[in-house]
Amino acid sequence: MLWTITVILLVLWVLGLVSGSTMGAWVHILLVLAIISLIFAVMRRGAAVP
Repeated sequence: MLWTITVILLVLWVLGLVSGSTMGAWVHILLVLAIISLIFAVMRRGAAVP
C-alpha cells in the first residue's frame, strides 16, 4: 500500500516538474511526502524479516 502511494506521489511530482506550472512549493512537498512514505515502507518491510 505504501509503495503505491509512493509511486503515485512521485508521478505527480514529475508531472508537476514537467508541466512547468507555477505551483511553487507544492511540487516539492509531494516529493517529501513520497520520500517519507518510502522510508516507512522500507522500515515496515525490514521489521517483518526475522
